[in-house]
Amino acid sequence: MRSLTVAHDSPSCLLRSAQPAHCHGCGNPINWHTTSNRRAIPLHPFELPTAIVPEPHRWHLASGIAHPAGDGSPWCHLAHLTLCPARTISSALPPALSDIRRRLALNTRRLIDAGLLSPGPRPETEPRHDDPCTPARPVVQLLYGRYIAAIPIDGIRCVAQTVRRTRCNNPVLAPGTTPGRWTLMPATPHRRGTRQLALPVSDIAVYDLGHLTYSEQARWRTQRCPTHATISAAPDLALADWEPLDPLLHHAHLATRLPPASRRRS
Repeated sequence: MRSLTVAHDSPSCLLRSAQPAHCHGCGNPINWHTTSNRRAIPLHPFELPTAIVPEPHRWHLASGIAHPAGDGSPWCHLAHLTLCPARTISSALPPALSDIRRRLALNTRRLIDAGLLSPGPRPETEPRHDDPCTPARPVVQLLYGRYIAAIPIDGIRCVAQTVRRTRCNNPVLAPGTTPGRWTLMPATPHRRGTRQLALPVSDIAVYDLGHLTYSEQARWRTQRCPTHATISAAPDLALADWEPLDPLLHHAHLATRLPPASRRRS
């Protein structure tokens, strides 16, 4: 039996193209894929005949990357959000897709009846902070771009596979490495330009990594510890948690003051 490896020309270090999971809203299986703009999208785990999927809803996979279009084949993928029974759909689905959605809803009901899924909104899983200056989802600037993390800075964990074929437990902010700097920056770099965003705040707290070397910023972007940053053959077991920052979409997570620890050091 051969071991799985990452091809040298692969656009992703993931050992497999899809990361299986379950929808937090309906409990049904999903596959997470990376899109060409480095976002993650949950797709329905099974291919569907292209003929039953309206063209705007078709997705196809190429080298493990999800693209929002058909590829001319008789099969295509579909975003889970189109079928998720926990969401209210804005337009009617074709009969074949409505039937799949009903089957997913039936499975959701079974999970709820068995006590395996809590109905209603997803419960709060992120740590709550009494001090609003300590963001649960910090904004990070690296490689001339801004991202929002899924968890606090010190909880970001390496995504690489260890020799025991488990996910590495080392933090990305490893001991002995140069940390970032908390600083206040304009909520949007276009604040004084022609693009004006109607934001309730002007400056936000940003964990700035711009003073680090390119290799260190790349290590943060790929979400690897110092050890696995030098082992290119080690595959990833999870998608990086970064999400490109959208100040309007993520406005609820934007902190307007620096964390207390950074104020004490300044």
